[in-house]
Amino acid sequence: MNLYLRLLWLILRMLRGVPRRGLFDESRVAFRVWPTDCDLNLHMNNGRYLTFMDLGRTHLMAQAGMLCEFLRRRWLPVLGAAEITFIRPLPPFAKFELVTRVVTWDEKYVYLEQTFERDGRLCAHAYVKGLFLQRGVKVPNVDVVRVVGYTGDAPPLPEVLQRWAELAATKRGNYEKTN
Repeated sequence: MNLYLRLLWLILRMLRGVPRRGLFDESRVAFRVWPTDCDLNLHMNNGRYLTFMDLGRTHLMAQAGMLCEFLRRRWLPVLGAAEITFIRPLPPFAKFELVTRVVTWDEKYVYLEQTFERDGRLCAHAYVKGLFLQRGVKVPNVDVVRVVGYTGDAPPLPEVLQRWAELAATKRGNYEKTN
């Protein structure tokens, strides 16, 4: 199934109603691996995981009550980086659940965790970081979470995400020195 059709399917499902959840509650969306999602090894292509993750983040925003407000304000989500670990393959026609949750945020990024689960078993695990832009200008994350009524502090950045942020800063610095 084409991914635009899956997006349309997801939107239609969300129009029927998405149970409202809190900012830190997980989103769960069920999908099936179609042959067009597979590579020559007859399992889901690694690039497809990232595209499914886009759909999971869209569902999470709708579930948290953010999607309509973000559209109204013309805030555009932009992915800054993704780190994914493939654990078990997802074969053709397999049903799986994509689980998405907000972990925390800092001055620049919102950090999310996304997992692919099949029959209660973990198939892939990912962290992503992203931000929102309005007319090319970054929207402060305090404003982003305030949309759902959250006014507290950001949860502490887990050690694994601290290391990831440090590694990205090092790489960025090395790149800027050579260009």
